[in-house]
Amino acid sequence: MKITNIKTYMARFGGRSRGLIKVETDEGIHGWGESYSVGPNLAAEPIADYIFEMIKGEDPRRIEYIMMKIHQQLRFPAGGVGLAVTSAIDHALWDISGKAANLPVYMLLGGAARDRIRVYHGIGGRDGKEVGETAHRLNEEGGFTAFKTSPYPIEPDANRWGRVCAAAANYFEGIRKHTPEDWEFAFDPHAKIFEPIRALQLSNALAPYDPYFYEEPLRPEHIPAWGRLRSQMQVPLATGESLYTRFEFLNLMAAQGADIIQPDICVCGGLLEMRKIAAIAEAHYVSIAPHNPMGPLATAVNVHFAAATPNFKILEYISPIGTEWNEWVDEPYLPK
Repeated sequence: MKITNIKTYMARFGGRSRGLIKVETDEGIHGWGESYSVGPNLAAEPIADYIFEMIKGEDPRRIEYIMMKIHQQLRFPAGGVGLAVTSAIDHALWDISGKAANLPVYMLLGGAARDRIRVYHGIGGRDGKEVGETAHRLNEEGGFTAFKTSPYPIEPDANRWGRVCAAAANYFEGIRKHTPEDWEFAFDPHAKIFEPIRALQLSNALAPYDPYFYEEPLRPEHIPAWGRLRSQMQVPLATGESLYTRFEFLNLMAAQGADIIQPDICVCGGLLEMRKIAAIAEAHYVSIAPHNPMGPLATAVNVHFAAATPNFKILEYISPIGTEWNEWVDEPYLPK
C-alpha cells in the first residue's frame, strides 16, 4: 500500500475555521484527520502539499517512520500550523491502518484499557443558580456529571484582585448549592493571569469548594513558574493545550508543573505523539485530560486514544448536536 495523495479541506463552523485532511492510497483505502485551528489556517494547504512531497509513495501503516521522516526533513521545529497539519496527517494514517487491518484503532494501540470514557462539558452562567440549571439540563440530556467554566463572574481587569477572588469563591459556592455534591466542576482562567501569586490567590479562593482541576492560569512559556505554583497549591493543576510534542511536556514533568496534562491531539503532533506524551506523564504519576475543543473527528481520534491509555482521566467534549457539523458527520460519538 502506498500514499498517493493528500487533500486539504478548509471550512468555517461556528465562527472558527476547521481543517480536515484526507490521505489517499493506491489500494482505495483513505483516512481522515483534523487539524487544530491555530489562526493563519490558509497556510495549512501549502504545508500539507509540502509534506506530501516528503511521504508520497510511503506505506501509510509505517506511522512511526513517516512521522520521524517529516520531523527530520522539516529541519526546524514545525511550529503551530505545521504541527496542526502533521497531527491531521497522523490521524489519517491511523484511520487507514485500522481500515486495512479491519480493527478499531484502539486495538492497534494495545487494546482497551477501559470500557467507558468519561467526558466533561463546558458551561457558563451569570451566577451559581444559572450554572446549576444548565448543568442539570446537560445531565438530563447527556448524563454529564463533570463540567468546566470560567472562574470570573466579574470582569477581572476592571476590579481589585481580592474582589475578583472573593467573587469567584461566592460563584463556586453558589454552584455547589444548586448541584449534587458528587458532580465535578473545573475552572479555566484561559492563561490570562500574568503574576503567579495572583494565580495562587485565585486557586486558594476556589479550594474550599473542591474544584476538579484548575486549568492553565498562566501562560505556558516559563515552565519553572509552573513548578513553583503547583508546589503551593491545594487543588489539581492542569495545563498543556499550548505545549507541543513530548519534549515540551518532558520539561513540564521535570519541573513537577502539573497534576493533569492537557495535550491537544490536533496540534501536539497527533495520536502517535500523544501516546508518547502520555507515557512520559504516566512515569511521573500524572494523568491526562485531552484538550478537545474541535469537531467530531477530533473527538473520534481522542476516543481511541482514551480507550487505550492507562493514565487517561477525562475528555473535553463539544456536542455536535444542533451545529453545522450535522452536515458533515452522520454518526458522531454521543454521551450515554
